[in-house]
Formats: sequence, structure tokens, C-alpha cells
Amino acid sequence: MSRDTLLATVLDHVTSHGIGDSSLRDLAAAAGTSHRMLIYHFGSREGLLVAITRAVEQRQRDLLATLLVEPDADPAEQARRFWAQLTDPALWPSQRLFFELYGQALQGRPHAVALLDGVVDDWLEPLTELTVSSGVPPAEARAHARLRLAVARGLLLDLLATGDVEGVRAAAEVHLAAYTRPARRK
Repeated sequence: MSRDTLLATVLDHVTSHGIGDSSLRDLAAAAGTSHRMLIYHFGSREGLLVAITRAVEQRQRDLLATLLVEPDADPAEQARRFWAQLTDPALWPSQRLFFELYGQALQGRPHAVALLDGVVDDWLEPLTELTVSSGVPPAEARAHARLRLAVARGLLLDLLATGDVEGVRAAAEVHLAAYTRPARRK
């Protein structure tokens, strides 16, 4: 099996069953391969977890990109649809893994440091585009995009910590309102 096929298979398994304390052997068995093949392609269990996290992030950016191809769509509605996807309970195990590895990367743990490459920058272009479509002047949009990313990640942490779906949704609506007021429009 190729690296991409293995990653997709393990990602599907992890999305359905979570990571938990799954060993590399457990993950290999779920993918129908050997732990040695996973080591060959990913270096370690931790390397596989970083690859899984990056793949989940890429899927989320791809979803955002599909929303952005609707030029006449209301930016607020696009943001709401994206937020609904991000807060789907099926993604919670992947999001927990993301934040766990993000913390480890910030601590300089060698197996996770690679996650920092692009963890913010890869989101800024699509979020900047969404922000401009919301009426923010292009010169200010990148800073607003960074703020939107920070707010989204903070609210996701809140959601994972509290499980308060309605409270987090209400907070997201307050933040979104800042980008949908008529005064912000061009």
C-alpha cells in the first residue's frame, strides 16, 4: 500500500473509532498492514499522528475552499456552514488529537514539531479571502483572518473541554456578527 492509501485508511479508522491508546500495531491492523509499513512511511506512531492531523486540517481547508467557490453566497452563511462542519461531534476525536499534538509541538517535542509548519499560515489565505468577501478591506483582511482562526481554535477548545455546543455556537455567532454588520461592507 502507498503512503497516501495507508494514511487515508488509518484516518478513516481514527475518524470512526478515535485514537485512544491505540498502538502502532493496532492502527496497522485496522489498516490491513503491518506496523513495520507504518514505521517505514511515518517513522513512528507519533509521526503517523502528525500525518493524520495534517490530513484532517487539509480536509477542513478543502471544505472551506468548496464554500468559497460560491461567489454569490452570503459570507456569513458560508462561515456558519463551515462552523457547523467543524463542530460536528464526529470530528471531536481528530480535534482532540490536533490540540494534543499542537501542545507537544509548542513544547518542542521532536515527533510533533513538524506540525507547526503551516499550522497557521496554511489557513490564512482561504480565511483572508472569506474575510474580504465579508467586507473587510483587503489591507486589513489578513490580520482579521488570523483573528478568526484564533477565535475558531479557542472556541473549539472550549467545545472539547465543556461539551457546551449551544454556548459555543452562541459565542461563534457573536464573533460572526462583527463581520456581517452593514457598517463593515464596502
